[in-house]
Amino acid sequence: MIDLYYWPTPNGQKISILLEELGATYNIQWVDIGKGDQFKADFLAIAPNNRMPAIVDHAPAGGGAAISIFESGAILLYLAQKHGQFYSDDLRQQQKINQWLFWQMGGLGPMAGQAHHFRQYAPEQVPYAIERYTNECNRLYGVLNKQLADNEFIAGDYSIADMACWPWALLYERQGQDIAQFPHLKRWLDAVQARPAAAKGLTLGAEQRRSITDEASRKVLFNQTAR
Repeated sequence: MIDLYYWPTPNGQKISILLEELGATYNIQWVDIGKGDQFKADFLAIAPNNRMPAIVDHAPAGGGAAISIFESGAILLYLAQKHGQFYSDDLRQQQKINQWLFWQMGGLGPMAGQAHHFRQYAPEQVPYAIERYTNECNRLYGVLNKQLADNEFIAGDYSIADMACWPWALLYERQGQDIAQFPHLKRWLDAVQARPAAAKGLTLGAEQRRSITDEASRKVLFNQTAR
């Protein structure tokens, strides 16, 4: 049994999509990031970076004590390897998947997140920041569009690389992107959407989402320090 510590954001949706694709049994532990659940002691014991998602696997391969994992990329790798699906046994194919998974973790996710922040949430308009992150998202979309020109899915076969990138790329309008510029990426967005398990994982907890406009939520989510 998997406990999924979750809130319906792109990073959380990566994991719900994979669990649905695997047909795995899991319990949702809601982490309301607007209310500060990510700073509670029991969650920090699992996810010391005070960010969701995280999982606890109570039945790891080989038995033994439960395993807790934070960071969405690490969770994707763990679950795919445990179940032997959406990854690969072939060394070269593994590296293809790894490269694009890490590309999302280090590039698309952070840059899109900054675009969201400065375009949607910043208390004042900062033109340089908006241009900087909107342009970087545009560059990254170009990279992905080129990769998808000759591949049905990002690493060839459908994999955790697609599950990592898809929830972020679906938000292209919030990132200031014209999807018509990226026809191969648009074709891929639709291809993943057509998978029932991916669509189900994406909508998990959709009713919980709310606009982050109140000052209390903003203080919890933004401008945190080590204190």
